[in-house]
Amino acid sequence: MAKNIKLMQGNEAIAEGAVIAGCDFFAGYPITPSSEVAEILSSKLPKIGKVFLQMEDEIAALGAVLGAALGGAKALTATSGPGMSLKQEHIGYASMCEIPCVIINVMRGGPSTGLPTLPAQGDVMQAKWGTHGDHAIIAITPSSVNESLYETIRAFNLAVKYRTPVLILTDEIIGHMREKVVIPDKSDIEIIDVKLPGVPPEKYNPYNYTSGEVTPLAPMGEGYRYHVTGLIHGETGFPSQKTDVIQNAQNWLMDKIYKNIKDIEKFEEFQTEDADILLVAYGSTSRSSRQAIMMARSAGIKAGMFRPITIWPFPDEQISALSKKIKKILVPEMNMGQVIFEVQRNACGSSVYGLNVVNGEPITPDQIYEKIKEISKI
Repeated sequence: MAKNIKLMQGNEAIAEGAVIAGCDFFAGYPITPSSEVAEILSSKLPKIGKVFLQMEDEIAALGAVLGAALGGAKALTATSGPGMSLKQEHIGYASMCEIPCVIINVMRGGPSTGLPTLPAQGDVMQAKWGTHGDHAIIAITPSSVNESLYETIRAFNLAVKYRTPVLILTDEIIGHMREKVVIPDKSDIEIIDVKLPGVPPEKYNPYNYTSGEVTPLAPMGEGYRYHVTGLIHGETGFPSQKTDVIQNAQNWLMDKIYKNIKDIEKFEEFQTEDADILLVAYGSTSRSSRQAIMMARSAGIKAGMFRPITIWPFPDEQISALSKKIKKILVPEMNMGQVIFEVQRNACGSSVYGLNVVNGEPITPDQIYEKIKEISKI
């Protein structure tokens, strides 16, 4: 069968991936550099009987998404920079209430209004810790337009499967570049749909902490009555101040993600087998890193790359294993240093170096290559 190949912008690929995944509902507010996601879905979704809403602000946008998700919709929003900051309260609510949704953050320079039209990777730690309290989160960092489409589909699957918000962290570079995309046939990919619980309404508990299984979220309006609150709650959803219930609820929010990390994590290794210097790079910076590695190898320096595609949960095990055989690690980032601290935490005695560029320009292969040469002489 001939492949369905298109030339697409990164944000367009995200919108296309959402439609393929079965997105029923989008609510958002225009913000550079993510606005094309909303613009494209404002045309696509109504044509297939789905819902698009432009809300009055970023807070309302995610609130509408959570309401739609509780009604059984596969729901999505897209934003950047200050808009992501505004969504944090609702991200915490979604985590506590276990409401599945997908949130696109096309990263730009910050803090505050920052650099609206220029790229950065400054929101990685915000994705993990932006909302208060202990909780687990899933965040994905695609590095190409094609990957943006497929990782959007995977994000919807993970959101439904684990009843959690899933974040996709791209940036202005990937969001606005155009590349070849292979559009998949739905029969060739996994799509996890929202389904009714396998028990009658009178036996349904929306939060089943003791079974080890994520209970399907019963869509409201289908005969299942349950309580939803941002307060710590027991398995029925009603608030509790019992210490054992509190501990179980908190453990569950972490365990349902970390005990399934093998299913959630995704990464790529490039020429790590014989590497003397390891680059840990993600998103658009990994593209420059790949070219820099080829330059280094041409000069006789054995460099390789580990690329986390799922960045939260962080791939601790893989970084630890690689650091036992590669003692020099370089982490290039378009921020002042974020993922580098996670690498250092897992580096098992390796020397970890950073390359940090925050001037609104991409990190170039030449910049990375020069740093590789510098490290190789240490």
